[in-house]
Amino acid sequence: MTDHSAAREAVTRLTRWADDFPQPGVRFADLTPVFSDADGFRVVVDALAACAPETDVIAAVDARGFLLGGGVARELGSGVVAVRKSGKLPPPVLSQSYTLEYGTATLEIPAGPIGLDGRSVLVVDDVLATGGTLDATARLVESAGARVIGIAVVLEIAALGGRQRLGKYPLTSLVTV
Repeated sequence: MTDHSAAREAVTRLTRWADDFPQPGVRFADLTPVFSDADGFRVVVDALAACAPETDVIAAVDARGFLLGGGVARELGSGVVAVRKSGKLPPPVLSQSYTLEYGTATLEIPAGPIGLDGRSVLVVDDVLATGGTLDATARLVESAGARVIGIAVVLEIAALGGRQRLGKYPLTSLVTV
């Protein structure tokens, strides 16, 4: 088991919580202060990279996952694919719709030659809430022929049940609240 204590400390110390955002009843975890702190960002990226050192490609979830995924891919020497919100990529695309704690959405990746077939993928994002986004991401990259070897997040909100939804995938969260 990898020791993620430095990352846990940074996330706990630097995360800013916003009540009733983006709508009433939602408590939003803003990890921007973690990303803007050089040491905090470094220890978080290192901890996420340690989750699956033999990964071929990082699937980085729009938008904060892009920051993490790029760092993790650089650390591992792997590729990275940006999993985008609907309407951000030119056709053709592969898409997967899902529900999240405050609405519905669709994710997309290019349907063309991005090289996922037969490759091992680590899905990376900032927060695990209901699991809808991460489940959709995993299914989306699997539809492109990839094998999801794990999911890694910075922060897990346990009360929202996302871990149960992602039960078929190895899951690492650096901090659980």
